[in-house]
Amino acid sequence: MRNPTSCRTRTQLLGLLLPLMPMAVLGQAPATECVALVDNAARLSCYDRLHGHPAARAAQAAASAPVATTAATATRPSSNLSRRWDLDAPVGLSFAPRAYKETYLLPATWTDHINRRPSSPAPGHTETVEQNLKAVEAKYQISLKARFSQDLAGTGLSLWGGYTQSSRWQVYNGPASRPFRETNYEPELMLVRPLNVPLFGWNLRMASLSLNHQSNGRALPLSRSWNRVIATLAAERGDWVVEFRPWVRITEARTDDDNPDIEDHAGRAELRVGRYTQDHSLSMQLRHSLRGGSRSHSSAQLDWVFPLSDALHGYLQVFTGHGESLVDYNVRQTKLGLGVTIAGWQ
Repeated sequence: MRNPTSCRTRTQLLGLLLPLMPMAVLGQAPATECVALVDNAARLSCYDRLHGHPAARAAQAAASAPVATTAATATRPSSNLSRRWDLDAPVGLSFAPRAYKETYLLPATWTDHINRRPSSPAPGHTETVEQNLKAVEAKYQISLKARFSQDLAGTGLSLWGGYTQSSRWQVYNGPASRPFRETNYEPELMLVRPLNVPLFGWNLRMASLSLNHQSNGRALPLSRSWNRVIATLAAERGDWVVEFRPWVRITEARTDDDNPDIEDHAGRAELRVGRYTQDHSLSMQLRHSLRGGSRSHSSAQLDWVFPLSDALHGYLQVFTGHGESLVDYNVRQTKLGLGVTIAGWQ
């Protein structure tokens, strides 16, 4: 028969040793680690960790979770075109406005050719009085778009609406009461089709078809407007994006046509090549009339966005050729502007 006193003694001794077993397994002792901590919260956390308390395990799991998420995110680089057009999956709410084309403010732009007498071959569309204009003016552009439908009637097409407005302001022309010289309004509807087609080392990511209207809302003789159907193919490779846009003008009756030769000057197609990184974007836009001889006209525009602060970026724009604005569509000029942008369209 066992001695009850001996059994009770062994039970009490085991009760004293059990709390120390995790410390022995870990090769740690509270006297050498936890007891030395002055801060009460730190000392309690130390004991929890040594004893394998559930609170300590939960804290350790929470601390490791952000690292795993960051690593997973880093392995999935975001596509420029996918971000802009929701090519992989819808992002945000439908009808919510977001950046479309460049949105910027150029407090000062300079031109080497001032169009003091805007003209057009259409009857009654030529200014007879020379305008008092300055070579330096301000320019700004606002451009937004919204997704109306992600999968239109089950076709895989997304329907978008866009609106762009750009203004040229003679803010430094005090004698002429600082007028807005020209404002262009450009609403459009776009059908976008996501693609994923390898092409000569690039990835063809999207095709679109849009109905585009552009006008300046002015009375005769300065009224200018046209309507187009624009096709777009866009491809990317790493930080680079290439977009090709040919268009066809919707014809108008001769009596309603403000600018019958606008395609020969503003062009029939556009090629845009850009590189977009986290802090900078640099793009070149080329347009051409796709005609020869006296009908051959073109333009080039360089846009550079560079960081100034967390919420503000610098913006440099250089344009040369025909079609900088509707009222100047048939005038060749070189224009340089410097300013800021706060809406990251790219």
